[in-house]
Amino acid sequence: MADEKKQKPQGDKKPQQQGKKAKPEQVEAAAEQADGKPSRPKASNRETARLRDRYYKEVRPALMKELGIENPMAAPKLEKIVVNMGVGEATQNAKVIDPAATEVGAITGQKPIVTKARKSIAAFKVREGMPIGVMVTLRGDRMYEFFDRLVNIALPRVRDFRGVPSKSFDGRGNYTLGVRDQLIFPEIDYSKVEKLKGMNITIVTTAGSDDQARALLKHMGMPFRQQ
Repeated sequence: MADEKKQKPQGDKKPQQQGKKAKPEQVEAAAEQADGKPSRPKASNRETARLRDRYYKEVRPALMKELGIENPMAAPKLEKIVVNMGVGEATQNAKVIDPAATEVGAITGQKPIVTKARKSIAAFKVREGMPIGVMVTLRGDRMYEFFDRLVNIALPRVRDFRGVPSKSFDGRGNYTLGVRDQLIFPEIDYSKVEKLKGMNITIVTTAGSDDQARALLKHMGMPFRQQ
């Protein structure tokens, strides 16, 4: 009789069902254990830049009414902002590139790239491929956040500030602003600055003309000089 009895399975384990999909958490954990590398973090519900919300809620309707545009997609908007800091001393001492890159990274919140000379110029002792500056291209929320800090915090800190010139457009809706020193940005620590460095800030828009770009920047808070 004992031989005829079948042995019961130990425990309360249930057989796994065939064809059942694993949860995403289990897939990520398995991938992490197999590769030995941490899994990619999930996207967080980060709030958008306040200037971006203001553009879609206030600026774009006002521009459409002022410029007579019916299609919302045709309204001019910011495309990108390029921050370029030239370091002429880098031709003699390449180590000055590191402080410039650190300062631009602190100002923009993005790691800059090192720009190199495209061709050799004997008069300036520049050789092809020599580092001569740093540059950052901002898009999306970082672009709007940088523009917000530039207009509301940095530019008012300029000594004897009377507004920015309204004629610094290139004819295709892009605006370039020159900054003499980096100390106007509150992210820069005065005690760690060895020398003042200027930079060029180019604001690229989707506007088809300078008048549309001027209206866009004016509605977004750019303090143009009154002539």
